[in-house]
Amino acid sequence: MSIYKKVLGDDFARLHPMLQMRYDIADGSSFKATGTMKEIKGGPRWLYPLFRLGVNWKLLFPERGKNIPFLIKNTVRHGDNGESQIHWERIFQFGSTKRYFNALMSLDEKRLVIKDYLGEPPLVYSDLAFDVSDDGSLKISSLNQRLVLGKIEVPLPKLLQGLATVTERYDEANAVYQINVNVRNPLIGHVFSYEGEFVQDA
Repeated sequence: MSIYKKVLGDDFARLHPMLQMRYDIADGSSFKATGTMKEIKGGPRWLYPLFRLGVNWKLLFPERGKNIPFLIKNTVRHGDNGESQIHWERIFQFGSTKRYFNALMSLDEKRLVIKDYLGEPPLVYSDLAFDVSDDGSLKISSLNQRLVLGKIEVPLPKLLQGLATVTERYDEANAVYQINVNVRNPLIGHVFSYEGEFVQDA
């Protein structure tokens, strides 16, 4: 059983059937899809150096634009302690330049939250809450965050956190997955966002 099926429990059955298939990733399998991000936006220009630095961790990137080719691959892994992990590889193609927004997720079975390590090597940790909306779409919200410095993790005060809200749904009319990602900071406001659609590879 996938970590997402476990964290959602009975609510998993309320997801749109195509989202159930997407998030019930079994051992030895993966989900691959390609699509287009209709728009990728960033926050204030003075954040540019931070996004440029994030390229080194496959976490952030400074490029923005419309109609950006996109690839996503979710693969099951197992950690050193045997726990099931899902590796997220998200690739945005800006001309000849590839940019990444990667993560490694696992389940905290006691707290029933998804543990999300962002970047490679990880730079930021976030608890994630998963919820199913009435229309069968999936909402993911980031909670407490920590800065990861090797083996040391330092709690980030709320004013320094980039809180993400992700909505993913399946559009039956066009047979595509739709995604909207919005990252905000309590002080700055909008930090980073993208929205678009993708289709599972054959």
